[in-house]
Amino acid sequence: MIAISTNRTEYRNDIAEEIRLFLGLSEIVLLEEIDPTTAELIFDLQLEQDGLHYSAFAKVNDLEQKEDFVLVKNASALEKKKLEKRALKLACYYLLKRMYPDVATPWGSLTGIRPTKLFRELTQEGGEQTAREQFVDLFDVSREKTDLAARICAVQEPFIRSVQSNEIDVYVGIPFCRTKCLYCSFPSEVLGKQDRLTNYLSVLKRDIAAGVALARERGFSIRSFYMGGGTPTVLSASQLDELLSFLREQYGSFGIEATVEAGRPDTIDREKLLVLKQHGIDRISINPQTMNDETLKRVGRSHTQDDIVRVFDLAREIGFASINMDLIAGLPGETADDMRRSCSAIARLRPDNLTVHSLAIKRSSSLKKELDDHALATAAQAEEMTRIGASCANQMGMNPYYMYRQKYMSGNLENVGYALPGKECVYNIDMMEETASILSHGAGTMTKRVFCGQNRIERLPSPKDVPTYLNKLDKLIEDKAAFFA
Repeated sequence: MIAISTNRTEYRNDIAEEIRLFLGLSEIVLLEEIDPTTAELIFDLQLEQDGLHYSAFAKVNDLEQKEDFVLVKNASALEKKKLEKRALKLACYYLLKRMYPDVATPWGSLTGIRPTKLFRELTQEGGEQTAREQFVDLFDVSREKTDLAARICAVQEPFIRSVQSNEIDVYVGIPFCRTKCLYCSFPSEVLGKQDRLTNYLSVLKRDIAAGVALARERGFSIRSFYMGGGTPTVLSASQLDELLSFLREQYGSFGIEATVEAGRPDTIDREKLLVLKQHGIDRISINPQTMNDETLKRVGRSHTQDDIVRVFDLAREIGFASINMDLIAGLPGETADDMRRSCSAIARLRPDNLTVHSLAIKRSSSLKKELDDHALATAAQAEEMTRIGASCANQMGMNPYYMYRQKYMSGNLENVGYALPGKECVYNIDMMEETASILSHGAGTMTKRVFCGQNRIERLPSPKDVPTYLNKLDKLIEDKAAFFA
């Protein structure tokens, strides 16, 4: 157990995230919450102020690190909070770097913020060169990752500039899967009794109808549509047809793009793909995660490499304009050679998008509970695998266009979406960069309100589990109305 002692407890979670860069899944608590003798390490984080001059101190045993900053006169409360938090995090990070010099931190001290979002803000403040220098010199980000952030920001720029203040993205969640993958932490249900799914779809329609009324009342225009999960294609063809018909009838338009995560090849057939195509869905995902049959079986996916190829060819035959495929670097038991084989197999299919994920070991996943039973990649091996994925995307003519990081990722790496020019997913950019409001429907989804020009975002989560969502929909509808008031 790791303990934090600090005079600024409001930043405890931010400090904890810095510690987790180096100490992974360790339990982290405030010192006053435990018996101090039970703590393996105690991090003492203090922030001192002398007028406009601030000093952040991080200390463990005899090691100490200090970070200073000067607050400009008349600084806003938001700016003051940002700099206080930054100083404490940097002091903690550089202390940990001295304690654990061999831990890979390619993104330096960055936690709790999407690197591209920060890079964009720094560029707006002082230009791209200043942003690059701060990434490398202040936040200790590697030059390779700094270049990646800059490349993604350049691709995203026209999409972000095109967002109108009255536009929203619409998201629909189908929190059901055919089986639960070993590494999955999403609050999705394994598809069991059909009446649970039928009841969910009925309540989901009420959620959608209320959202449509809200959108019309507020004068919102639909920018893009995205249906995710879980696995939306666990629905039967008739259920997909009924739900998409209802959505189109209610909203009138899916905006400039419409995406459905077909996801698992074992849930896709010709009839379902034809339904998606007939309703104007122009983007789908067919996500193998790996093209190695042994690994697929190991992680609990009930399909083979041949199934992936068959379904992909079927989707091409039907004529989808954009197909995404996902790979996960660092799956249990996999090596760099396995990643190369997966990339070679995907390159032969020529998808329009490739998303390369780094394995994240989440607390609620089966993988976390069975860690001792699985051989996982080292940080160096995980990084090699992500580079193989990046090289594959580059050879197919793709550019990186969005990126995000999660807790407990192998090698402290990242997830990157690559796309052929003109095949970028608008919804992914809007959602990851938080530049457009999102009206979401379904269990485990997140509605976001972006206040243009105010550097302010508010979030309203829906209940994560299906039973709670079904029971509390009326309250959720009221909350959404108040949220957008």
